[in-house]
Amino acid sequence: MENVKVLIIIIVVAFSVLSGESVGLKDLKACNFTAVYNFGDSNSDTGGGSAAFWIAGLPPGETFFGRPVGRASDGRLIIDFIAEHLGLPYLSPYLDSIGTSFRHGANFAIGGSTIRPQNESMSLNGVSPFSLDVQIVQFDNFKVRTGYFYDRGNAGHCRNLPRPKDFSKALYIFDIGQNDVAAGLRKKNDTDFHASVPDIVDQLVKAVQNLYEHGARTFWIHNTGPIGCLPVSLHYHDIRPEELDEQGCLKAQNAYCMEFNRKLKDRVIKLRAELPHAALTYVDVYAAKYELIGNAKKQGFVDAADICCGFHEDEIQVYCGNKQNINGTEIYAGSCEKPSDYISWDGVHYTEAANNWIAGRIMNGSYSDPPLPITHACHKP
Repeated sequence: MENVKVLIIIIVVAFSVLSGESVGLKDLKACNFTAVYNFGDSNSDTGGGSAAFWIAGLPPGETFFGRPVGRASDGRLIIDFIAEHLGLPYLSPYLDSIGTSFRHGANFAIGGSTIRPQNESMSLNGVSPFSLDVQIVQFDNFKVRTGYFYDRGNAGHCRNLPRPKDFSKALYIFDIGQNDVAAGLRKKNDTDFHASVPDIVDQLVKAVQNLYEHGARTFWIHNTGPIGCLPVSLHYHDIRPEELDEQGCLKAQNAYCMEFNRKLKDRVIKLRAELPHAALTYVDVYAAKYELIGNAKKQGFVDAADICCGFHEDEIQVYCGNKQNINGTEIYAGSCEKPSDYISWDGVHYTEAANNWIAGRIMNGSYSDPPLPITHACHKP
């Protein structure tokens, strides 16, 4: 009888806790994010790389924008869907000087960027010189100069700039780290990579601390996706069956990602105690992407290893949007007829349809620690 009483008490307490959590979220007010500042690589680059290094060309951008807009996709990226969800305009790239408005934030992401500066080059292997520390310097400069124009009442400049008081109310997003993991894989030295991960994570933490010291309070930090599931990894390697997991992804490559993600999550949790006024959300983008890849056909997509844009046949690889002469015949690597059927846009990046699916899963808090939707990310757990 005593055991039954104890069991009843446990059930009541558990129900109360769950109900309290539910009511608590209902009672929380949605955050008033007046701006978003994003730091990242090509997964969230809305045109910075194009402004810095190359002229954007088709077919990227064809699905939604109908023209090249510097995004590595046929349409919108996760960061675009986040902006829409928050009722804000798409983020203008910080480096883009034409037709830009920074009233509601800025995007410092550049394709090829890493957290830790790499002793490599854009021309050699696509590594951007705009590593995270440079992006943070750009933000600091942006914030200082914004204040300068407001202090002097320059209405012409201020019209397209955020108000100084809005910086503390903004959402700060980090979507970077994939290229650091890719660099470790490229160098093929497990020992060096394992030794480098704590420093890579610390570099990201220093960026968060810098922003916090300058008034930032709400951080939304993505981990890195499953590189071993990218079709480019699967098409460009001779693979033995034992190297693949149950979803057909390269186990060794994903192990690198998971190591980085574990250390990043641990450090974000510790950072909450170090930055008492900050709300820090760790977002498990890896799990969301892996779920989509594992359930591709159930979700209405073709095989996750299929690539929409590019030419990949008979060991001939021509990257999306490029031309190549093969045995006297010019091959143009165009896009597929229906990109919305595909998860992979170009072998590395995702289609708009896949980005939309992933964004929907992460924005509602299902893959977040704490499990709050992005609209409530300013609240501490």
